[in-house]
Order: sequence, then structure tokens, then C-alpha cells
Amino acid sequence: MTHPFEITFETTLPASPEQVWEAIATGPGIDSWFMGRNEVEPREGGVAAMDIGGRREEAVITAHEPGKRFASRTAEGEDGRFMAFEYLIEGRDRSSTVLRVVHSGLLGDDWQDEYDALRRGWPFHLHTLREYLAHFAGRAGAPVFAVAPSPGRTPLETGAVLVRALSLPATPAVGARAYAEPAGLPPLDGEVVWSDDERIEVRAADGIYTFHHGSGVALMFHHLFGPDPDRDGAEAAWQRWLTGLLA
Repeated sequence: MTHPFEITFETTLPASPEQVWEAIATGPGIDSWFMGRNEVEPREGGVAAMDIGGRREEAVITAHEPGKRFASRTAEGEDGRFMAFEYLIEGRDRSSTVLRVVHSGLLGDDWQDEYDALRRGWPFHLHTLREYLAHFAGRAGAPVFAVAPSPGRTPLETGAVLVRALSLPATPAVGARAYAEPAGLPPLDGEVVWSDDERIEVRAADGIYTFHHGSGVALMFHHLFGPDPDRDGAEAAWQRWLTGLLA
């Protein structure tokens, strides 16, 4: 049985409407703060695609009004499930912009858990968007993804392993300094900008680094802004680091 849902969030961003549009309605922009590797065909009826770990998901663009409104909708599954996204942009004085996000659709039998995950996830993603626009606006980030099993560990235990690897206190707070030396990569030296029972996000001079800890698994979604980043090389190095850490 499917269950309809709709969630809405609104945030004020330190950027112009044009900058916000580039961030939410272009492939390189979405790469810089959201998940996966993204492609956007810039027209109504075009395709918006996201690839995470080799899994590609596509949606049809249902609204494309530059600087104002961007919307997309996935195809319906066999059980009728689908996702729809709408971004509404409103410019304000002093180079700030209000962004309203509406996420709706139909969820499946586990709709309550899915709904709760979406409700928890969007504030984090909008925070990452703010970090991007405040510190890396105008630059295209190279997305890096890695996932590794964390056998026999609860989310709390997996989080504790990541916290130690990042040289953080047991209960990391926003503002704490993180440091790690992944083999084959420059040291990660940055500031914690988000910390909860699922994620740690670190902003460094060269990127935004996210470490997600779940039940028996850990994931990383990084956005690199250094000069000519080697995305594939960085992804392979972070994958080795995460796999070795949790083995």
C-alpha cells in the first residue's frame, strides 16, 4: 500500500537568486552540495539524473523557470511510488535569497521510516547548500562517494570509529577541529559544521566532507573544491580509507 506525503522547508541563503539557481538546477551546482553525480537537461521535459555508486535515478523536469522555479518528478514504480521535487526562489535585499523546497510523492509500506528519514535529511542538505554558497560560491565541486560495511556495529558504534579517525572528541560539537591523514590524499584539516546522531560534516579549505554512520554501514559524501581535483583518484583513496577503517 502506498502513502502520499509532502514536506516543505524554507531557508534564507547568503547568495543571489542567480547563484541559488545555478546550485539547484544545474549538474555541476547540484554536485557541489547534494548527493551523487548529477546531470540536468536545462528545459521543461528534460531529464535530471543522479548517479550514486553506479546506481542511476532519473526524473523528468516539470518546471524550468531560471531564477524562479525548478521542479522534477520521477516515473511511477510498479506499486505507484514516485518522488516529486519543487524549488521556489525569491530574491531579497542585501544579496540574500529565500529558497522554498517542497518534496512530495507516494511512499511504500515502510512509509513511516522513509518519511522520518526525509524529514531528518533535508535540514542537513540545506545546511550543506548554505555552506557551499557561503564559502565556495561560483566554484563547481567534485563529488566523492564511498560506502563500506561496518560489521556488527550499531550506528553509535560506527560513529565512534569515525569520530576517533577524525581526531575528534567523543561527542563532537560544531566548531571542533577535525584532522585525518588518508593515504594518497592531502590531510583533512577542518572545522565541524554539523554533528548529530547520523552525520558529521567538516568544512576545510578545499572542500565539504560528510561522514554518515548507519546500522552496519558507513557512507561518505564529499565535495572537493581544490584546483583540478582528481575525483576518481580521491574517491578510490577515500574508499580504501573507509574500508580499512571499518574492516
